[in-house]
Amino acid sequence: MSMKYEYACFSFHLHLVFLLLVMVQGLEQVVDNDPSPRMDHMDQSSMVFFTLKHLKVGNSIPIYFRKKDSSGSPRLLPRDEAESIAFSSEELPNLLRFFAFSEDSPQAKAMENTLQECETESIKGEVKYCATSLESMLDFASSVFGPDVGFKIVATEHRTESDTLFQNYTVLETPEEIPAPAIVSCHTKPYPYSVLYCHSQVTENRVFKVSLGGENGDRVTAVAVCHMDTSQWNRNHVSFRVLGIEPGTLPVCHFFPADNFVLVPDT
Repeated sequence: MSMKYEYACFSFHLHLVFLLLVMVQGLEQVVDNDPSPRMDHMDQSSMVFFTLKHLKVGNSIPIYFRKKDSSGSPRLLPRDEAESIAFSSEELPNLLRFFAFSEDSPQAKAMENTLQECETESIKGEVKYCATSLESMLDFASSVFGPDVGFKIVATEHRTESDTLFQNYTVLETPEEIPAPAIVSCHTKPYPYSVLYCHSQVTENRVFKVSLGGENGDRVTAVAVCHMDTSQWNRNHVSFRVLGIEPGTLPVCHFFPADNFVLVPDT
């Protein structure tokens, strides 16, 4: 193992452990010419999508930022322990017995959904992986960027404390674009231990840091990713319903909650 890889593991562990300590995703969770996020009849938690035209100083965007709860965050397992536990839908009945969840419990449904999402075939032009340990997540990132390419973590930061989940946010400054020829996006999934759904698309993506101000005074430095080509996406994807557009017509952007993150080459 190279010194660069060892250093990446160490620094990533510190940053990722911090993110996991503040994560909120527990097992109890169960077309016009000027598209903008639509709040009518929409689940507020889906209000994270927008288009590139919204990234202008002074624009207002309705955004749902789920809150952090370190007390309910699942544990990050070492690779050896994670690999000793089956991770497949086929083994779900045995897993429910192992974790002492009844088959009709919310936890069982959450586990089933996570396993199915991890096992679903990738769309054209995408690679994905459900990492059950820090080491496996680093291995996947290295397979995307290359074995000798360093990378760093970029994540949303809440500058103020608040219980508000959903409100209008104003873009306070010109968004900072982070140059990245390739990215890996990782999303926490509900499971008894930490599972990171990581994926990368070969099509163009753009990464931004956006300074936002909420109606109640909240301040957020939010990470946003814009997917420039959505032609291969399922037309039932929630983003198209929120924005009122069709696959492949416009780039789709979305904000990341604080417990999700983006990996970019460290250049």
